[in-house]
Amino acid sequence: MEIGEFQRLIARTYLEKDTLRGEWGTYAWLVEEVGELSRALRRGDEHCLHEEFADVFAWLASLANLRGIELEEAAQKYRAGCPKCGNIPCSCPE
Repeated sequence: MEIGEFQRLIARTYLEKDTLRGEWGTYAWLVEEVGELSRALRRGDEHCLHEEFADVFAWLASLANLRGIELEEAAQKYRAGCPKCGNIPCSCPE
């Protein structure tokens, strides 16, 4: 599935609920899912990691939908590599 297709699927599935919840409520859910991803990373739970990455991506898509941002278009920022140094791999100092 491509990014735009996924984002449209999330919109068809959740946009009505996301609209009622609002931007800040949806953002709060995204942050909560990032916290769950953090816990899964610390535990090294591969199955849980798979689920949490999916949840973070879905909530990010929900928030982007509410703001009218196309994630596939936004991702073009990285199409040529690092947006700061322009290299692949990045050669920016840490």
